[in-house]
Amino acid sequence: MNTLTLAITAHNLIVMLSLGFFSFALSMLITPIYTKVAYQHQWWKRQRTDAWSGGKALVYQKLHAEKHKRNIPTMAGLIFVTAIALVTLIANLNRGETWLPLAGLLAAGAIGLVDDTMNVKSNGGVAGMSARAKFGLYSIVVLAMGWWFYAKLGVNTVFIPGIGDLHIGILTIALFWLVVIATANSVNITDGLDGLAGGLLTSSFMAYAIIAVVDHKFALAGFCLTVIGALLSYTWFNIFPARFLMGDVGSFALGTALGVIALQTDTVYVLPIIGAVYVMETGSVIINRLSRKLRNGKKVFLSSPIHHHFEAIGWPETKVTMRFWILGQVSGVLGLIVFLMGKQG
Repeated sequence: MNTLTLAITAHNLIVMLSLGFFSFALSMLITPIYTKVAYQHQWWKRQRTDAWSGGKALVYQKLHAEKHKRNIPTMAGLIFVTAIALVTLIANLNRGETWLPLAGLLAAGAIGLVDDTMNVKSNGGVAGMSARAKFGLYSIVVLAMGWWFYAKLGVNTVFIPGIGDLHIGILTIALFWLVVIATANSVNITDGLDGLAGGLLTSSFMAYAIIAVVDHKFALAGFCLTVIGALLSYTWFNIFPARFLMGDVGSFALGTALGVIALQTDTVYVLPIIGAVYVMETGSVIINRLSRKLRNGKKVFLSSPIHHHFEAIGWPETKVTMRFWILGQVSGVLGLIVFLMGKQG
């Protein structure tokens, strides 16, 4: 019996790791195609002139003026979204485990693609789709996914450590909306330095791959490793100095998938721990926005998200990125510890 169990585990591991490998290889093959098209059609990322927290982004413009002179193409998220979708559709399609994160990845990626296309054609401001239009369209998509999660997958409880499964019924849809919206926007805000989001998301999806394996959700774990494989390929080219940027098509797609996976593994309670850097980044924007309104334009941080604050006080971009990567890895381990303690309880 033990030998049989070991054989099944080994088989599952081979399949999951193979998904990650083929996703990496496919992304590497797609990258030259994207690069040729992006540079040919000049998909340059436009420098924003408005700050996330309100007002003019003067500190950001000063810090990144030289970078934007290089004309870096955006929408490189198309590379890994395509690779993840193809690998999953061909080799890892599972109604209960991979349909929903794949649907979220593609739907959010499509909205992000529209936003990025508008950004490429714009001339400043917070370039792209208006915040209201993006929020409304994205909310409709996420609510539809939440309904599927509740009505088709039959999920109507949420696990709370120390309490157990709490029945929330149709409020599951509202919880789904809140978690996915918050995660996607936090990842989008974090994507601001060369290699930063790629490295952080690799750690986050690795943590959730382990959680899925512990819960015997091997198809979902395979999906996480598929994401990691594609992300490693992207990050190879995105580390400083970046050849290209993922854009909203990438950050919204991956943030959505991460939120969905947290819900599918019933580990919403550890998502803020695993994603502590995303929480910190988003929190810095909120704090600066509130400070501007309540303190006559005064800010707490020199620039937000907080990675720009560290740049403003003299840290090189690469130092900020790599130290944030370390924080992401540590928070991922801490999240796993809390998850395993919850399983024991």
